[in-house]
This record gives sequence, C-alpha cells and structure tokens, in this order.
Amino acid sequence: MTIVSRRSLLAGSAAILATPHIARAQAGKPKVTVISQWSAGSDGLAITTLGKRFEAEGGIWEHNPVPGFTTEMMNKLRAQIIAGDPPAASQLKGPEIAAWSKVGAVVDLDAQVKEAGYEAVVPAELARLSKPYAHWIALPIQAYRINTLFISKKAADRVGVSKLPTTWAEFNAIAEKMKAAGITPVANGGLKWDDGMKWEIALCGINPAAYRKAVMELDDKTLKGPEVLTAFRQFRKLGEWSDPGAAGQHYSTFLARYMKGDMGMLLMGGWAQGVFKHAGFQVSDYLIGPAPQDDGKIAFDLNSDEFIFWQKKQPEFQEGQKLLAKIVMAKDFGPMYCSITGSIPVRTDTDMSTEGFSDGQREAAQAMADSVKANRVVLSLAHNMAQPNQITAAMIDVLTEFVHDNRISPEEGQKRLAEAVDNVR
Repeated sequence: MTIVSRRSLLAGSAAILATPHIARAQAGKPKVTVISQWSAGSDGLAITTLGKRFEAEGGIWEHNPVPGFTTEMMNKLRAQIIAGDPPAASQLKGPEIAAWSKVGAVVDLDAQVKEAGYEAVVPAELARLSKPYAHWIALPIQAYRINTLFISKKAADRVGVSKLPTTWAEFNAIAEKMKAAGITPVANGGLKWDDGMKWEIALCGINPAAYRKAVMELDDKTLKGPEVLTAFRQFRKLGEWSDPGAAGQHYSTFLARYMKGDMGMLLMGGWAQGVFKHAGFQVSDYLIGPAPQDDGKIAFDLNSDEFIFWQKKQPEFQEGQKLLAKIVMAKDFGPMYCSITGSIPVRTDTDMSTEGFSDGQREAAQAMADSVKANRVVLSLAHNMAQPNQITAAMIDVLTEFVHDNRISPEEGQKRLAEAVDNVR
C-alpha cells in the first residue's frame, strides 16, 4: 500500500490548482460507460448515434456491447457490480429493474425527472417499472407495440387482400386463402421469444383484460379460463401455418421469401420496420397495423427498453449520468433514436409528423396514447416486461413445446402452463 503524507497531498492539490483552467475542464468532462446488447443492425446504429450526440454535448462516450442473449449481458453486469466497478448505465427492462436495484446501488433520478416534466408524458406502466420503490432509477428510451401485424404486399396482392384483418376470424380466413394459393401464411420464426410472443399476441387480441389477469397478475382462475384456452387454439393455428422448419429459426431467415410473396403474414414488434429498412426494403413492400382485436377496441401490448443508472463515485461519471438522462428525456431524443430502430418514442407528446417516422410508427404511437387513456396497455411476457426471468422462462418453455409438438392438445397446453406458473410462483 502506498502511504501519502498530508504535505505531499497538499502539494499535489496546489499543483492541480496551478494547472490551466482548460486542462482541468478536459479532465472533468462528463463521461459514461454503457453496457447493452446492441451491437449490430438498426439497434447498433441507433446507440452509436446516441453516443455521437453525447459527445457533441461535451461528453466522453464508452459503449461496451454484449451481443447475444440477455443473460450474457446480465452476467457481465453482475461481474462488474460485484467487482465494484459497475457501468454508469446499462440496458434493462421490466421487473428486472426492481430485482437488479437490489444487486447494486442505483442513482436516484427524481430531481431530473421532475425538472423535465417527464413522468407526465410517459405511459403509467413504464413509470411504475422505472421507479419500483417510489424513486426513478431507470429511464425508458423506446417503446414497441408487440401486437403488430405485417402483411407482405406481394402475398396480399396474390390473394386479393387490400387491408389488415381486424379480428382473428378475419385473420384465419386470409391465412386459409394464402395456404390455398401456395403461400406459407405465417412468416414468424421459431425462437423461444417468438413462440411466446405469438401466444401473447393471440391472447391480447382475444381479451386484454384476461391477458392482464393471466399474464401480469398470474390469476389461477384466468389461467385456467376460456380466454387462455382460445389463445392456445389460435396459437396452434399460427404454428400450423408456419414453415415446418421454423423451430430454432430467427424470423429474419424468412425475410427474402416474405418480401417475394412466398410467405404472407408476420406477427412481430415494431422493430421489424427497422429490420426491413436496414435490409433495403421499402414501406410499400408491406402492409402494417395493429394485430387482430376481437372486441374492436384499441389495445397495446408494450415492450420497452430502458437504461438503469448505477452509482459511481467519480464526479465525471456523475456528470455524465446527468447529461445522458437529460438527452434521453429530451423531446428531440425520440425522433433521433426511433427513426432508426422502428420503435416509437416513450414520450406521448412527441411530434410524430416529422420526416423520420413512417406511417406505421405514427399509427402505433397514436395507439399507445389512446390505449394509455383507455387503460388498455398490457406488458409483454416474451420480452421480459410482465414477469421476472424465472417465471417468464417457465411459461415460455411450455409455449415453445406446445407450438412445436402437435400431439399436445390446447387443453393440455393450458393445463401445463397453469402448472408451470404454480411451480415457480
């Protein structure tokens, strides 16, 4: 251990004070270190753009992406927290924000949130997740509607479809038309999150109130009720209308076939717009809008990415966190970030008429605002918004096994789902 005497410490302080002002300012530039999964594609471009914005406002930006599954990023995060060197901010979402705030010390963002008037312009569900113990510790940066339907324009033209189905019965009729025309009706992949998402989109479209009770509140009666069974039956149809080799495949595997019109409909979050754009396709290549909603009313199955802020002792990191929070909460952040990823701004007061947004994003943003007013916003299961990881994983395992094994009846699938929830409750 090096022992520093009070005299040498004072001498060092005097030397610092004698340093020109500009050098001291440089040494104290706001700085952030950020961990996320975003390393490539539209997500990689978006966070790089955020970094450039941070640097343009005088900060030092250091992004350390951890590509792959969320668990890999969380393992790195946990290791850094245990080592006493957490990042200034990291990607996190849903109930994991509350869980991880017990792992490491977080930053209280209340004062900045209040100054920005931020809480009044974001959905209440997001505010609840961002301040799990009455204090803001995370900030949402983008939102996606999970229950979004994309139809290949070429496939639609082949079967005479010019508008999106509004109910599951209409969706099923279009799927049968496509099948008869030699088109694979559903273009989804077969990764676990994709499988879980198809089921949740079905349930949300059948009855969002039942979705809230079954998925968000884990109500046993609703899990065993008629709406969840109907969702399993619709889910079975979606599986049967998918490519037989979809299991284990990412939906982007089928992108070329989908755009050619060999595959018809894709149930996917709004990020698919960013993927399409990044792949060189145009908005005229597909129809986009809300997934079927049987009661004819608006509903919004919400996914959102957030930054959680970790306590750092160094002044430059504390100033960097303030700067990053300021940028993320600003009105012009959404247009900058979301125009790249295909997401929608979390601020419901964002001007969506600007050039960077597509009509699909404008419609989704309006749907979110309307759903907030109507109390018809639910949180995504497959994207870790509705439940902690262990509960989500148990439910998704059941859904994945069901959709890839036709020997399991919808009744048996529902029974297994309720049992899985009981086992991890």
